[in-house]
Amino acid sequence: MSEQTSIPADPELDPTASYATDQSVIRRLAGLLRASAGTRTSYAPATGQPVAELPLSGPDDVLAAVRSARKTQRSWKGTSVADRAAILLRYHDLILDHRHELVDLVIIESGKARKQAFEEVAHVALTARYYGRKGPELLAPQRKLGMFPVLTRAEQRFVPKGVVGIISPWNYPLSMAMADGLPAIMAGNTVVHKPDSQTPLTALRAIELLYEAGLPRDAWQPVNGDGPTVGGAIIQNTDYVCFTGSTKTGKLVAQQAGERLIGCSLELGGKNPMLVLRDADVNRAAEGAIRACFSSAGQLCVSMERLYVADQIYDAFVTAFVDRVKKLKLSAGTGWDVDMGSLISKAQLDTVSRHVDNARDHGAVVLAGGKARPDIGPLFYEPTILSGVTPEMECFDHETFGPVVSIYRFSDEAEAIERANEGEYGLNASVWTKDGRRGRAVAAQLVAGTVNVNEGYAATFGSIDTPMGGMRSSGLGRRQGVEGIRRYVDPQAIATQRVVPIAASHGIKDEAYAEIMTGALRVLKKLGRA
Repeated sequence: MSEQTSIPADPELDPTASYATDQSVIRRLAGLLRASAGTRTSYAPATGQPVAELPLSGPDDVLAAVRSARKTQRSWKGTSVADRAAILLRYHDLILDHRHELVDLVIIESGKARKQAFEEVAHVALTARYYGRKGPELLAPQRKLGMFPVLTRAEQRFVPKGVVGIISPWNYPLSMAMADGLPAIMAGNTVVHKPDSQTPLTALRAIELLYEAGLPRDAWQPVNGDGPTVGGAIIQNTDYVCFTGSTKTGKLVAQQAGERLIGCSLELGGKNPMLVLRDADVNRAAEGAIRACFSSAGQLCVSMERLYVADQIYDAFVTAFVDRVKKLKLSAGTGWDVDMGSLISKAQLDTVSRHVDNARDHGAVVLAGGKARPDIGPLFYEPTILSGVTPEMECFDHETFGPVVSIYRFSDEAEAIERANEGEYGLNASVWTKDGRRGRAVAAQLVAGTVNVNEGYAATFGSIDTPMGGMRSSGLGRRQGVEGIRRYVDPQAIATQRVVPIAASHGIKDEAYAEIMTGALRVLKKLGRA
């Protein structure tokens, strides 16, 4: 054995020499998994430190989880909506009570800065409170117009789908793990959940807190493993699938769900535009662009990758924006003073590096950033601003999903809107102006599922009463709001006919009945009935 390998690694000098987490906690969380297919070790992206060795699930584990969840769902759907709501409201408080612990796990597993990790805690609490308060109303049976007044009573009820499969991503390991499943259980479903294998611990701790809030354990069952194996088994065995991830994978999920004739909701990729109009407050817009472009190191589905700035303020905005970007603090630290953290993986770092290098090689100008920072951590990359980006460059219309934004000048607002609407995506957009009414008018012309005026993404993201999702290749369905819970139920119509049937009766001939019906329909129209 060589001298180098015979010397034990010193944790004080080598972060990879010890685990980043309390292994007694890891063993407890691992016990929540249905898993019997080996183990895998995860690593902290900011430092390379090992985080946890967790058991992996196989298709048989998923099948067992679904069977157990289906059995539990039969009783869970009979639980009153008031009791389900009470669990969500208790969960709201538990999430806030354990915010520091949850934020620490998000930082360890995803590498993001603390201020951005806290956004996830807030979003889960908001979601739990919203559906805890509004869920009973949104699920209540509704009276509908019957065919004939008084004679026909019609109502609509909402029947839970059954077992919902959740496949959540690594970039928001707390928020996206829980926010889609909470309305599913509120609606009377049970959940089988695969968090991303790079960030499972955050989800497991959040699920454990949900049990503490009173949810039966078999009502939300986590499994762990890769997408094709475990995710595929979820799609093949559940009654509805909710997926957040890339457009490429989302198309496969939709195809597999379609083959089984089950529903799915998909939040997918984006190449999100931000428009800074000529009357925008330059400093406010520049500060907003920092959050919009570089939160979570740009690894946010709704972050901005294209910036269109009015000619009248372009130079002033670029100066203010570049100055702020150059002052951002990149660090592997866990304090509130860190502005931007790490990328999640080498694959993500390679994509960012390739996009920037390709743009630079084809003539783009790097106004800020433009290089990896291994001196900070193995997967850090500087927040980067590019100008002169043209269609032959890879970053022009391909999603980077990293801390890279291309900036463009415009003189004609209609042209800027047209350019913002180019491409296959339509997830999120942003408009900056001092005139809110004008901003909303521009927003209405943008092809995007959410548009934020004088904000990058947080206004729609945090307004849980509004739906969130993509147009075109950015997805199907919506999370949040009425749509976020109704996707998990099948509407059922129940109509009761009184006194007379809707058919010829009492000796009336069919032809005469048709004439009577024609007259009745004309009368109902004159009365203004729908």
